[in-house]
Amino acid sequence: MNGNQENATEMEVATFGAGCFWCVEAVFEKIEGVHSVVSGYKGGKTKNPTYEQVCRGDSGHAEVVRIEFDPGIVSYDRLLEIFWQAHDPTQLNRQGADIGTQYRSVIFYHSELQKEKAEASKSAADKSGKFKKPIVTQIVSAQEFYAAENYHQDYFRKNPQAPYSQHVIREKLKKLGLK
Repeated sequence: MNGNQENATEMEVATFGAGCFWCVEAVFEKIEGVHSVVSGYKGGKTKNPTYEQVCRGDSGHAEVVRIEFDPGIVSYDRLLEIFWQAHDPTQLNRQGADIGTQYRSVIFYHSELQKEKAEASKSAADKSGKFKKPIVTQIVSAQEFYAAENYHQDYFRKNPQAPYSQHVIREKLKKLGLK
């Protein structure tokens, strides 16, 4: 091993569901220290679900993003702060016009430390007074992740002029102070 490898920070993974994965992906792709963001499905019973199965509610999966990040640049705690800001965690099984269990607010933890941090962060967010209703976000152990179909990946970057990108994603990024 050379000196650079010894000092290299090992990447970690976070998985969040906060409504439509197109929006959530666009938010986390803008965060320094995030190496990759993959849209996909997690938390259901169907193996290798399709978008159509997830949208119908047949599979039980949530639309999620799998975030690979460098904890030496951005902490898991910071990602949790962004998660709470990027959606309304008080809405049960919906975000705005998107309705169904596939749009549920959920944190899938990948370690006991992530579970503890997620629970503490949720409690702090609930007590902060920022939200008028109680937070309904689920915190559950990470299950198998299925990457969404290719046309869902990097949606905002590939489709900046699409109506959803213009009216929903761009507005969310603007609200969060992300360009």
